Amino acid sequence: MPKLLGCLLMAFCAWSQALELRGELTQGTLLRGQVLPNSKVWLNDKVVKVSPEGQFVIGFGRDAALEHQLVVQSGNHKTQHPIKLKAREYPIQKVDGVEQKYVSPPDSVLKRIEEDNRQIAKARAKDTELMGFWQDFSWPAKGKISGVYGSQRIFNGVPKRPHYGLDVAGPVGTPVYAPADGVVSLFVADMYYSGGTLILDHGFGVSSTFIHLSKGHVKAGQKVKQGQLIAEIGATGRVTGPHLDWRINWFDERLDPALLVPANP
Repeated sequence: MPKLLGCLLMAFCAWSQALELRGELTQGTLLRGQVLPNSKVWLNDKVVKVSPEGQFVIGFGRDAALEHQLVVQSGNHKTQHPIKLKAREYPIQKVDGVEQKYVSPPDSVLKRIEEDNRQIAKARAKDTELMGFWQDFSWPAKGKISGVYGSQRIFNGVPKRPHYGLDVAGPVGTPVYAPADGVVSLFVADMYYSGGTLILDHGFGVSSTFIHLSKGHVKAGQKVKQGQLIAEIGATGRVTGPHLDWRINWFDERLDPALLVPANP
């Protein structure tokens, strides 16, 4: 084989293998990607952060468009990789006779809710070099699944925002463990809606949020390892019973935690 042709074939093979994605191609998914070191990545013309080793992560929300374009540049060569997501259907539940506080909050707490939301948004906006997002996630608590991502409730005829978490029912005090390595970016013992709220930064814009907690075992700024005790299930905030509401974000994209873990044991 001529030397030039051999070099061209090797380059073609390198470019054709320049992208690996793991994750389910569906709405609500977190996709983790591997490209060649020192590559650049764009999602729909927006720059995506890439580690020196070529690792990156992207996420698509509950109602994300089904077609996207990923571009990878390795050296001077750019390749386009279409991403086609599967559409999902979400359960809708109508509930009547709900107390008014669960339908709309009184004016007296609106400033408190605004401050809660500001703190949560700030914590989820972190873009650190942590690599916890690259791990295989584990369940943060044991218990029956009592609520799923994407579902929506209509309280007394009033549609509420879709549910963006995965609910695990359990008695108050049930242990909550870190599903992946990270750093605690927020812990507030009593927010209006979410009660005890803890946010764990996994790096590159990926974060876990745990709400309705009865107790926290970590504080802001603390590093934690996967499987480490971080909190306890509670019934704080606006809930009708004790459970853990676990949420996954890629920056402001709200993702489905169930897509990151094995089937519930």
